[in-house]
Amino acid sequence: MERKVYRADAVFDGARMLPGHALVVADGHVDSIVALADLPRDARAVALGAGTIAPGFVDLQVNGGGGALLNDDPSLASLQTIARAHAGLGTTALLPTLITDTPVRTAAAIDSACAAIRQGVPGIAGLHLEGPHLSVARKGAHDPALIRPMEDADLEMLCAAAARLPSLMVTVAPETVSPEQISALVAAGVTVSLGHSDANYATCASAATAGATCVTHLFNAMSQMGNREPGLVGAALGLGGLNAGLIADGIHVHPVTMANALRAKQGPAEAFLVSDAMATAGSDIDGFALNGRWIERRDGRLTLADGTLAGADLDLARALRVLTGPMAVPLADALIMATSAPARVIRRHPELGRLQPRGQADFVHLDAGLNLTATWIAGQRVPARHQG
Repeated sequence: MERKVYRADAVFDGARMLPGHALVVADGHVDSIVALADLPRDARAVALGAGTIAPGFVDLQVNGGGGALLNDDPSLASLQTIARAHAGLGTTALLPTLITDTPVRTAAAIDSACAAIRQGVPGIAGLHLEGPHLSVARKGAHDPALIRPMEDADLEMLCAAAARLPSLMVTVAPETVSPEQISALVAAGVTVSLGHSDANYATCASAATAGATCVTHLFNAMSQMGNREPGLVGAALGLGGLNAGLIADGIHVHPVTMANALRAKQGPAEAFLVSDAMATAGSDIDGFALNGRWIERRDGRLTLADGTLAGADLDLARALRVLTGPMAVPLADALIMATSAPARVIRRHPELGRLQPRGQADFVHLDAGLNLTATWIAGQRVPARHQG
């Protein structure tokens, strides 16, 4: 069994930055993280140059990639294309995300995700259903004709899907679902996230008490924090049980707003990074169709004809550059937001988002400028892909 030693300036293991260390990999798994003075002599050295070795990114909101969009084609082949595209962007575990759609298409996405898990498609960690039980008032790019209340049949389908999938996240607007429905979802193993909501703080707090543990793309498509009504933003920042996904492209949320939010966020729940990537991720396409509407890619934005943002033209390496650049977030803290924090949100840590002995060797190398050079999945190198 050949052992390889991967060297850069430092290894980040998912919790700590370890300068002067190297990652030892054997048989597709992490053997150890060792100081340079203690390198095993029987291992083959792989010099990666300046920069940092880190766990592969964990992304809980991925609508598409490689030209494929889950809503357009909720098939196993589509999931394989999306996962391959994001592996080339540094993401080794993701939740493919279906936004508001018909019951038939939702069921197809669940079946395809289950098939991907059975077949061991690299990178597919479960499924995220963002809708359709949302608020029309905060629909964003979701088709208002497809938004609807949660009925008993929907609840049964979601609970059954949770039993079939290792991770199922469901985004709901707390004013359109009851605390009892949220509790039933949580009891079935669903990670309930609040989003696309115009709810007041009291309603959001009730949903958190019922078991919701997350907020979808903080600040976007939700009630804002005001002087007399904290809204969902106030709940996300002030309630220690709500984790908060953040699209850190500098477009969806201003860097100053993000920095203030990170300082204000109450624990133990955490802020974490999501790409909210669409079909454009890892491709050169200039647009795509979503529920029959054209989404244009221009100047780092994805928009409907009326200018409404429709997902993000973002990968997590660029999100890291935004955090550590304009926002001056320490690199270790930023990397936590892309690796171990999202893994904790879906209760998959330390299986995901961590480099630990006997764990699968899913890792990335970022150069000194935090540009991705390559990804490894189970110890096999995946070349970095072109983003746009």
